[in-house]
Amino acid sequence: MNYDRQALIDQLILHEGMELKVYQDHLGIDTIGVGRNLQDRGISDGELSFMNKLRLEIYEIGITEANACFLLGNDIDIVEEELYDAHPCIDRLDDVRIRVVLDMAFNMGIPRLRKFKNMWAGIHDGDYVRAALEMLDSRWATQVGQRSVRLSDAMKTGVLIL
Repeated sequence: MNYDRQALIDQLILHEGMELKVYQDHLGIDTIGVGRNLQDRGISDGELSFMNKLRLEIYEIGITEANACFLLGNDIDIVEEELYDAHPCIDRLDDVRIRVVLDMAFNMGIPRLRKFKNMWAGIHDGDYVRAALEMLDSRWATQVGQRSVRLSDAMKTGVLIL
């Protein structure tokens, strides 16, 4: 998968924010860093070891910006692999459109993103206008507001303006 990873990191930090202390997201799920869901994904023993932290410290003290970026990098690796397994066609997309679908996958997860059947049909056909319209015709779009408009415009035009 060929895309500008640093641009994706900047994009996800803009869209998700970066919180160095544990907080509850809009669903009441403990979260830290750049959208790391502590309930579903948690923090692995290897990640704790790398950050030189105990699990309890994460909740009591929080993490550093460097730790948040480390976790984000791991999350991006996981999302890349899951997305490619679900839709190998993303390899044919340009940098911006890859980042659009990675951003969506990061935000909602692959199972929910798979349900965007008409969007994926548009992507498979190279009909990015259709794909963009289908993105906006979703509950996700109403939930994330401006993020969906920005990503839909990027899908349509191939240009992402942050």
